[in-house]
Amino acid sequence: MNFKEISLNGVFVIEIDPIEDERGFFARSWCKEEFIEHGVHLDFVQCNISYNKKKGTLRGMHFQAKPYEEAKLVRCTRGAIYDVIIDLRPDSNTFKRWAAVELTSENRKMLLVPAGFAHGFQTLEDDTEVFYHMSEYYHSESAGGIRWDDPVFKMKWPLIDPIISCKDKEYPNFK
Repeated sequence: MNFKEISLNGVFVIEIDPIEDERGFFARSWCKEEFIEHGVHLDFVQCNISYNKKKGTLRGMHFQAKPYEEAKLVRCTRGAIYDVIIDLRPDSNTFKRWAAVELTSENRKMLLVPAGFAHGFQTLEDDTEVFYHMSEYYHSESAGGIRWDDPVFKMKWPLIDPIISCKDKEYPNFK
């Protein structure tokens, strides 16, 4: 796997390193030793799938608060997404900064989202599926979110008029 740290502390875009032959290819998408070599110590406890019928679907910006902060390893297994994260760690020198990465079934990239980040995405194609490895179990009492259009962050989304749930629309702006 090829780890590329982006502009936010501890965030990596990870590309697979396929071994190809006439049948196709084989590649690792998770290796605890390789992650540790890059300073990432995670034990995943849950995997989730998000299926999205329509292009323009926006999910986010979600997080789990202490003591159940969660890291995620996100991959788009069908279609394409514009994946967005915001650093909500007050002690980080990238606090309140955001970044976005396009994840597609064709580029097979993964995004490592550290604990303490808000996460969301917008689908760029119909019938898009997203697969997550999670470092923490879901705890509804710690689940929260920030508005996808919060003026504090000035996030830029690729598609206007997103399809978004009432719950995600009602998240507060960042305080």
